[in-house]
Amino acid sequence: MVLSSTERNGDARERLLARLLDAFGEALPSPEVSLREVAARAGTSHALLRYHFGSLPGVLAAMLKAQRSRDNEALLDTARQGTFDDLVVAIWRAYTRPEQLSRVRGFFHVIGLAAYSPEDFREFIDSLDDLTKMLASLAEREGLDTEEALTLATVTVAAMRGLLLQEVLTPTARSEDAVALILRMRKVLDMPM
Repeated sequence: MVLSSTERNGDARERLLARLLDAFGEALPSPEVSLREVAARAGTSHALLRYHFGSLPGVLAAMLKAQRSRDNEALLDTARQGTFDDLVVAIWRAYTRPEQLSRVRGFFHVIGLAAYSPEDFREFIDSLDDLTKMLASLAEREGLDTEEALTLATVTVAAMRGLLLQEVLTPTARSEDAVALILRMRKVLDMPM
């Protein structure tokens, strides 16, 4: 069987992405480093990175998407066994660990770039609804109709991302209390009027 050049390029891109993830672990390269520095740390060439990812922001977006996908697989176990609230707390804890700081900063960096050029970050943007879908599924399982569940999940994810941004910009903020408030507000919204 002969593979098309597209299939071979896809495999090569995935292997290169795996090298990047191995080289940086749970962290992300800083946006201040050069593509050459990233390539050197991953044991590859900057030309290959440019060919497969286009630029340093392309590398960051691909790494974030892959890292978030792995995170979501782990969070899915919580979703299968727990409640909406359990998953919210698990998400918050996963992304506020000190070793996640470079990734959270990288996330907001890439989001900022994507806001100006969404067409350049389509794959990354399309992956942003994963947590929302997981939370909506749990909310439905707990009795909300599909539309209410999606609204609750969307607002919850938006609030957590806002709190994460606050955590990056003002680390002394009391965002743990804010997550508890999000969960309390949900209870108020669930009460019959």
